[in-house]
Amino acid sequence: MLILAMDSSATPASAALLEEDKILSEFYIHTKQTHSQTLMPMVDSVLKLSGRTLDDLDCIAVSAGPGSFTGVRIGVSCVKGLAMTRNIPCAGVSTLRAMAENAKGMSGVVCAVMDARCAQVYNAMFRVEGDTVERISEDRALPISELFEECAAYGEKLLLVGDGAELCYKTFASFGAKLLQPQLRFQRASGVAYAAKEMCENGETVTPDALMPVYLRLPQAERELKKKNTMNTEGSK
Repeated sequence: MLILAMDSSATPASAALLEEDKILSEFYIHTKQTHSQTLMPMVDSVLKLSGRTLDDLDCIAVSAGPGSFTGVRIGVSCVKGLAMTRNIPCAGVSTLRAMAENAKGMSGVVCAVMDARCAQVYNAMFRVEGDTVERISEDRALPISELFEECAAYGEKLLLVGDGAELCYKTFASFGAKLLQPQLRFQRASGVAYAAKEMCENGETVTPDALMPVYLRLPQAERELKKKNTMNTEGSK
């Protein structure tokens, strides 16, 4: 099984190629360059340097959200464009589930967390033991204070991963939570690839036209418009 995976859900961007259980190549960049500039060149590089083409692929995977609205849209659009002409099966991987792959080989409860602004985070919880990753909560958006109350029960078993991990660690350290090292903290395409492999084995892939982003909450512009419309409606009563 050959899987091309990519991630553009936050500031880092990456592309990786997984064959069976081995990462053949991975390109990771953590700069302020726009993903529309970097993602496709990375995809091109991991394929060419591995001596593979799109025709060799069994699946194309992407972190479909949650995350940056623009970044998620770019990633999903790239995958749909690449897969549609060849009708390659697609895997829309939860960004949070992909990050849990970074903690494989450890033992504890993974708190995958992304900064959603406005004192909120995108979060999901997983239990890891060796090579096993078990989901124990759905993907969600919630206040940091509410997540703190839930995570305090795990104490020193809690492992923080994601671009919101350091933000939470400032308070979560009080009950012994551990912050994964920078090289393991951020989402990357290799994690997307391994999570997608599991989806492929479980028959959870979709056609290119069915692949959709998952935002968890409305983009800011839509939230502001909804708030404005509500205020106008109430004011006209």
